[in-house]
This record gives sequence, structure tokens and C-alpha cells, in this order.
Amino acid sequence: MTGPRRYPDEPAGPFQEPPRAFTDREGREIEIRACRGEPEEYDALVEMYTGFDPSDRAQGIPPAQESRIRSWLDTILDEDCHNVVAWHGESAVGHATLVPDDEAHELAIFVLQEYQNAGIGTELIEGLLGHGASEGVRKVWLTVERWNHAAVELYRKTGFETSNAESFELEMAIRLAEPE
Repeated sequence: MTGPRRYPDEPAGPFQEPPRAFTDREGREIEIRACRGEPEEYDALVEMYTGFDPSDRAQGIPPAQESRIRSWLDTILDEDCHNVVAWHGESAVGHATLVPDDEAHELAIFVLQEYQNAGIGTELIEGLLGHGASEGVRKVWLTVERWNHAAVELYRKTGFETSNAESFELEMAIRLAEPE
């Protein structure tokens, strides 16, 4: 990227904080909850990422080997990061995180393949943005492969705007409203 990162002038939101429950498009009861890295949450995320489809990995994340998954989770479940998990019963089926980066946070989201295209990604992002805003996050950015049209549309629908399109990836950004 050249120059400073650009963010929209107008804030998006407010977004509802988790916990929140909904029925996805497949009729499954899903709950979005903030994740604090408790042992049962950690173990469920390790299990989710161990079963993650290799074709859904981008930029080397999530890692493929269990030892690397654990090391990566140790980093992103740090107290400086903000995380939410989508639960179907006792199973983690999606995870989104905000990782600090200077004055902003980078967003990453992962949904197990068999749970994609059911509305879980939208709920995860909105829950994460609500959680982040309640914790003082105001600027969020992400990168997405420009040919990943479903993801780009999901981010746009949530309020992200393209801030840089100079490579094979789009950089998108959002400014969050303060919670009401």
C-alpha cells in the first residue's frame, strides 16, 4: 500500500454486541459470543481449525498443522485482540478477530465450509464490530482477494469501503460509530 491507510469519513453502525442468537439459512441455531480464550473455547477453535478446508486458507491463515494453529491462536486470543465465535451447539463453526495494528485493527474471519453461505459470516462480522466498538475500536481494515466476490460483497454490505485496489487484493476499511 502506498501512503497512509484511508478510512471512510462517516462511521458505520452501531453494531449489536454479542451474545446474539439466530437461525441460519439452513435452519441451524447459531449463537455468536465474545471469546475470551477460555480452555473450552480454545479447544473448540483448535478442533474447528484442524478441520478447516485447505482451499479456504488465504495468506497462510489459518495455519494447517495443529502445533501452528495453537501458536497462532495464542497470538490472536491475546488480551489486545478482540474475538467472537459462532457456535452450533458445543461446536465452533466460525471465528472472527480484530488484531491491533498501529491506530487501527485488522479484521480476519473464518467460517467452516459446511456453514458458509448461510448468513453466519454477516452475523460474525456485525457481532465482532459491535464487540470491538464497545472496547474502543474505531478503525478497522482488512484485505481480501479481489476475485472473492462473496466476501467482498459481505464486507460492503456491512459498511466497509475499498481503500486501496492496487494489487490482486483489495484493502477495505470501516470507521465504527461509538456504541449508543
